[in-house]
Amino acid sequence: MSLVEIKQVTKDYQIGEVSVRALKDIELDIEKQSFVSFVGPSGSGKTTLLNLIGCLDKPSSGEVFVNGTPVNSFSNKEAAQFRGQHLGFIFQNFNLLPVLTTYENVEYPLIMVQNIPVGKRKERIMHYLEAVGMTDQKDKYPSQLSGGQKQRVAVARALVTDPKLVLADEPTANLDHATAFKVIKLMKQMQENLKTTFIFSTHDPKVVKEAEIIYTLEDGKLVDK
Repeated sequence: MSLVEIKQVTKDYQIGEVSVRALKDIELDIEKQSFVSFVGPSGSGKTTLLNLIGCLDKPSSGEVFVNGTPVNSFSNKEAAQFRGQHLGFIFQNFNLLPVLTTYENVEYPLIMVQNIPVGKRKERIMHYLEAVGMTDQKDKYPSQLSGGQKQRVAVARALVTDPKLVLADEPTANLDHATAFKVIKLMKQMQENLKTTFIFSTHDPKVVKEAEIIYTLEDGKLVDK
């Protein structure tokens, strides 16, 4: 069974009196432990497709399955619970909470969604902070971190719940070349060691080069390249 199945999915948005079709009859399967990149120009539908897989939006028609579950039938509460249990997210703007330390940002999903006991929670947090090389920065706030350090924290936060699938929207867009390479290398290690599936939307050739599977979108359609 594929980890992600997209079946004849379309997505329309209403902008004023005009209906815009962002995705057109998308059909694809993504296997477990894959390293996948969605590529294409701005407005091609990459982020929209990620949002559907991540239960952040629903298709106008068609079906989306994640780990065999039809996620487009979820209520908002069910979608939030599913995300917390099965998915990790890495955003290009990091989305760290400024009032929380590095440690607390990584801890946050374990408290809010999974309610992991304190002892086990600390063990897991420190494991992932060590994995991303941020244990010495655990008591610092986001304002005290560089862009690369923030992205490492975001990676640790995405992985701390042991998700089957991590979705990353332009994860290296705000990073310099050397830091971007380190972040990609880290995620590749996580894929190999934890059997995590990563799906990216990106313009970054460094990320595309590392992808095992590349899907190209143009004007909301999958195209062969």
